[in-house]
Amino acid sequence: MTVKRPVSGSLVRAFISIILLSVLSSGTALMTLASSLRDAEAINIAGSLRMQSYRLGYDLERNNPAFSEHRQHWQNTLNSPVLQELDRWYVPESVKTGYQQLAIAWQEMDTHLEAGDKAWYQDHIQHYVERIDTFVLALQHYAEHKMQLVVAMSLAGGMGILLLVFLTMRRIRRQVVAPLNHLVSASLQMEQGNFAIHAQDTDLPNELGLLSRTFNHMSAELHKHYRSLEITVEEKTHHLNEAHQQLEMLFKCSQALNTSQIDAHCFRHILQIVQEYTGMSYLELKASDNWQLCEGKKIEAHETFTLPLIMQETRYGELRWQIENTAVSGPLMTSVATMLGRGLYFNQAQKHYQQLLLMEERATIARELHDSLAQVLSYLRIQLTLLKRAVPEDNLPAQTIISDFSRELNNAWRQLRELLTTFRLTLNHSNLPAALQEALDGLQNQTSARLSLDCRLSSLALDAQKQVHLLQIVREAVLNAIKHAQATEITVSCVTAPDGEHTVYVRDNGIGIGDASEPAGHYGLNIMRERAGRLGGTLGFSQPQNGGTQVCIRFRTPEPVDGK
Repeated sequence: MTVKRPVSGSLVRAFISIILLSVLSSGTALMTLASSLRDAEAINIAGSLRMQSYRLGYDLERNNPAFSEHRQHWQNTLNSPVLQELDRWYVPESVKTGYQQLAIAWQEMDTHLEAGDKAWYQDHIQHYVERIDTFVLALQHYAEHKMQLVVAMSLAGGMGILLLVFLTMRRIRRQVVAPLNHLVSASLQMEQGNFAIHAQDTDLPNELGLLSRTFNHMSAELHKHYRSLEITVEEKTHHLNEAHQQLEMLFKCSQALNTSQIDAHCFRHILQIVQEYTGMSYLELKASDNWQLCEGKKIEAHETFTLPLIMQETRYGELRWQIENTAVSGPLMTSVATMLGRGLYFNQAQKHYQQLLLMEERATIARELHDSLAQVLSYLRIQLTLLKRAVPEDNLPAQTIISDFSRELNNAWRQLRELLTTFRLTLNHSNLPAALQEALDGLQNQTSARLSLDCRLSSLALDAQKQVHLLQIVREAVLNAIKHAQATEITVSCVTAPDGEHTVYVRDNGIGIGDASEPAGHYGLNIMRERAGRLGGTLGFSQPQNGGTQVCIRFRTPEPVDGK
């Protein structure tokens, strides 16, 4: 970008023009005044010619001896240098003509004076004096004209200088002061944050025009950068708000897991928190043991996103979701999935720990029974055998009593062994389907019937103690089927109804249970009913139409306690 007409050049030209006009007007006036210095002398000399002409007439009349001297003086006066200088190009023609006519007339007058022609001189002296007066008047007008010219030139020079000064000031105001004021005003508005302002006078060919164009370019760049910074700040603020909400959501999810017992209600609370913060239309947690929790309504036409729930390289399930309008952060859902996977891991760890505690407690009870009651019963059986040998066989009443006592003692011993077997039950899995399968695998060695399992009940539906009760009920029902049903196939199935009710079925294709009452000396069915009651459910027996026996255990997952 170049400057066509710099301000400094314009000012220099204006000042030079003012100086030149001042010098020209002043110089012309001075030259005119200088040429007028001898105008008075010329007028005086010309005026003296009139007196000298009268004196020559008087000398001629009186025959004055100084006549020749006066005539020569007249000639010298007429040829004086000041009158000779009138023959210049700038002297008016009237002055030059008058002087030339005087010189010509003087030659004629001088001839008659030399001849002593008094009469002719007296007749023409008046006319010659009039010519002298005319010449003097012309000189006077010439001097006055030069004064008027000096005044006119001075006035014209002054007016020209004033006009140049006015035009220069006007140009400076239009091309310097006004653009500077506009730039100052634009700068003040820019200082207040208005970067959309544009400076005027961009079409000026001087530095101010270049400055205005540069200012506009600068303001446009600043406006662009300012908008870019505003957008960046808005984006960062939006991201920070999102990050804050995400952290708040993750904190609440973490708080939901920060309980003494991690169960299904904790996971449902987490799903509700995630749905509330993200606005998801559907959210589903599906565990690896076919158990799931859902929030919202699934729409088949919408895309479903899935993340695995992995903890320590073990897959515990999947997290699925649908969202309609906005996209959700991938890292956020990954964090949620990680948190849910950790929750499932700790749930199983807690349950396994509780099971270990229960097993340890039951093993302790079994040892106590074995070391106390079992020893006593063994001692009584030995003593009863010795007593039977000591009593004669022909003593029928005594032998009858001994036989009844032996039968009941054997029943007590059998019941004790069953209790010891029950108390010594071990669990190597906190996962309900795996624990059930492990229990059935242990019982498969005791029968030729085929044992099968179809478990769609999650271990999250039960805590460790209730899971042990359910395992004991199932184990007892399968053992009864093995011992009494003469079945070839025994099936265990676990399902959850849409209303949240859990049902466990133990079916066999044997001879049927007949009367479901407990025989004398047996307590297995009563214990199963007590365990079902501890589950908060019921135990039922039925005979399907196609034969066999069906044991049904129904129960519900208890609602969470307020403030948990």
